[in-house]
Amino acid sequence: MFADRVYALVALIPEGRVVSYGQLAHMAGRPGYARMVGQLMGRAAVPNLPYHRVVKTDGSLCEGYEFGVRGIQREMLRAEGVPFTEQGRVDMRHAVWKGLSDMNPLNLKA
Repeated sequence: MFADRVYALVALIPEGRVVSYGQLAHMAGRPGYARMVGQLMGRAAVPNLPYHRVVKTDGSLCEGYEFGVRGIQREMLRAEGVPFTEQGRVDMRHAVWKGLSDMNPLNLKA
């Protein structure tokens, strides 16, 4: 099921990294389903998943109260060391997670 794949992938996003809705849809096998991913994130059906690490393609964050308090997503990402641009968006060049191919089992620096 698509939702299960999305939630499983969200669970794997490492601290200090982000993924876009569209990228997550692609990783879950449904390119073009970014809106569906957004709906799944909005429902927050699975507790303790790092939903805050899913952002828009341009690095923009949720504008509203999706995480209970306005602005908390930014605070959570900053606390993890996620870099932001001068425009206030996540710096996708430095923070994006590329999926399983980006994971390093020995935690070595490239």
